[in-house]
Amino acid sequence: MQSLEDLILRSQKFSLPDYLVFISMLFLCIIIGIYFGFVKSVDTESEYLVGGRNMKVLPIALSLIASFISGITLLGLPTEVYSYGTQYLYVISGVLLMGITFSTVYLPVFQGLNITSTYQYLESRFDRRLRLYGSIMFAIMNVAYLPIVIYVPSLAFNQVTGVNIHICSIMLCVVCVFYTCVGGLKAVVWTDVVQVILMFAALILVAIKGTFHVNGPENVLKSALETNRIEAPVFNVDPTVRHSFWCLSVGGLFYWVQTNASSQNMIQRYLSLPSLRESRRAVWIFVTGVIILMLLCAYNGLLIFATYKDCDPLTTKLAKAKDQLLPLFVMDTLGELPGLSGMFIAGVFSAALSSLSTCLNSMSAVVLEDFCKPFVRTPLSTTATNWIMRSVVVGVGALCVCLVFVVEKMGTVLQLTMSLEAITNGPLLGIFTIGILLPAVNGTSALTGGIVGVILMSWISINAQWAIASGDLKFDTKPMSIEGCNYLFNYTSTIYTTQTPIDTESSIMPLYRISYMWYTFLGATSTIITALMVNLINGGNDPHLMDSSLISPVIRRFYGTKSKPPVKEEETIRDITDETYL
Repeated sequence: MQSLEDLILRSQKFSLPDYLVFISMLFLCIIIGIYFGFVKSVDTESEYLVGGRNMKVLPIALSLIASFISGITLLGLPTEVYSYGTQYLYVISGVLLMGITFSTVYLPVFQGLNITSTYQYLESRFDRRLRLYGSIMFAIMNVAYLPIVIYVPSLAFNQVTGVNIHICSIMLCVVCVFYTCVGGLKAVVWTDVVQVILMFAALILVAIKGTFHVNGPENVLKSALETNRIEAPVFNVDPTVRHSFWCLSVGGLFYWVQTNASSQNMIQRYLSLPSLRESRRAVWIFVTGVIILMLLCAYNGLLIFATYKDCDPLTTKLAKAKDQLLPLFVMDTLGELPGLSGMFIAGVFSAALSSLSTCLNSMSAVVLEDFCKPFVRTPLSTTATNWIMRSVVVGVGALCVCLVFVVEKMGTVLQLTMSLEAITNGPLLGIFTIGILLPAVNGTSALTGGIVGVILMSWISINAQWAIASGDLKFDTKPMSIEGCNYLFNYTSTIYTTQTPIDTESSIMPLYRISYMWYTFLGATSTIITALMVNLINGGNDPHLMDSSLISPVIRRFYGTKSKPPVKEEETIRDITDETYL
């Protein structure tokens, strides 16, 4: 009987054709960057950051899909379904609700303003303090999020080749920084188009070949049903249930609205389209694509279980990390076919490259528009502007590679990412919602609410993640087995976690056991409630004097209007205590 070590070495059988396919994808991204950077000569700020505001719907929609669906989803969602079942898929209801809410309530406001940074809206609606608050929160979250984006494909590449994770991280970042730095938004969007096609192709390929490997879809469904991995919605109202219909639909709605309405990463793409009609079309193509991709990921998770149902690779440590399950499965099913494993890894790297390039491009926009321009007394020259934008891309990329050392000590990436994002994105969503739907609330009230929201969510999220990382907070998984293993391994009774707390009488505060799907909801609602309470004390605005372009069309008919000049980037900095717009 062969040993675990021998089996691990056998799984690392990346062939020359696999390397050629993988390197070809990276080379194509570099070529696209060179084309838009030197042939098309992206010189102006508008071209670099928003593609001249004349981009086409389909490329932008595909870029939105690619930007949001990172390697975190491609590897994390199959692991979720393998370990915990299909309950998470009911988040699709939240995605559909987001499409309606975002395109009706939020998008018309952003599309009607001639802005580059999303946070320029906060200055127009409130004051300079809120703009800085929003920009700082965005920068903090991006720096926390990007190392996870880099780490995940490095895990996959390590599983199939044995190459050190940190070498993979550097390789990924260098390629992405190059084409983002050189080609701007147009290079990012068109590499995203290539990458999203690769993502879908890789997942479809794995699904088809994996289904043949287990002798048909009926065996996949049989294995899933026997272990209760295909589940009806859980309607339990207990907020500590990790995945219930309520946290997935209501909490999912808030999470997905936040990803679109308060994120520079996504809004910057919508603003590159010339009209609201085209932006709404992009929203629904995005929603459709995301749902299809999530279903593909979930099916692959069931395929993985059907393959390893008698010998769990997480328990035996054949997969060193939870999010290496899919790469291991790929090598077992596609490894004998030259080039196909390379195509899958190219798809995973594509997902990471698209998310990373999006965040880097958005960071350059925010730093330029929110941290540089407002604080200079004379307009920046074209040379200075280009230098700032590209330096941000390089600097943030280098910082995030260093932070990968921290990420590899944490838990499963899907839950980790959504938990950390909620610290800043929940309160940010609350502030944007206040601005768009509550015209009576002034800047001081909104800022107070935002600060309280960040403190509350930091307290909850960090303590919950610490409890998970330390092993104090554990949850049950679906049934696993090692009875059919045909190789030698050192068994340790490792329990992989998730659905119901094992120790309900532990010393862990119940607040830390709240489902991570409620985090964005909690951050947003605590921000809004605090702001309303403070507003009652300080008097707030007269909503009938609010500029109608700054509030949602769904409430405009209830208020009069008073035009207010848009924020001009060449303005010199004002005292941040200025309450002109309160």
